[in-house]
Amino acid sequence: MEHYKSWGALKKWLEGNLCDDLRGRIGYFLTRYHDVHDAYGRAAVLVDGEEWVVFTWMDSARQERDLDGLWTEGGKATYDTERFEQTLKPKWDEACTYSENDFLLAVLQFRNMSVGDALQSDDFLVKMLAILDKRVGVRTLKKLKETQAYLQYPEWVRRFYALRIDG
Repeated sequence: MEHYKSWGALKKWLEGNLCDDLRGRIGYFLTRYHDVHDAYGRAAVLVDGEEWVVFTWMDSARQERDLDGLWTEGGKATYDTERFEQTLKPKWDEACTYSENDFLLAVLQFRNMSVGDALQSDDFLVKMLAILDKRVGVRTLKKLKETQAYLQYPEWVRRFYALRIDG
């Protein structure tokens, strides 16, 4: 994982890059429970104080269980296999089955990307962060609204697009 100074600094950067309409409405949360085995944690994205998406260590356990199931069904199953891309990734994307580490990795990846690349990313967490960013301008929003390509995304991602596009 890329080095970062503190979650507080990342959170400040994320919230500082929110578009004007969403500033003060969107919040990011991440915590780690360092005194427990494997430093379990929890992350969330809040809209108007309500948790819209939550990422926990339980989702990490679900991911491991799913990977074990693929392994049992037919051999090697890792994040870089075609079987994973065809079976588990779509399932996890649709259900928003991501751990707090997945969220943190997406934030770190997003921090080093152009907003255009982030909007085209295969990672729905990165797409979610990008659509809320102030670098997404009016022309891009109009194009997204006209093409409605985001309607093919999982429901939880569409909610963030609708929030930004419809204001």
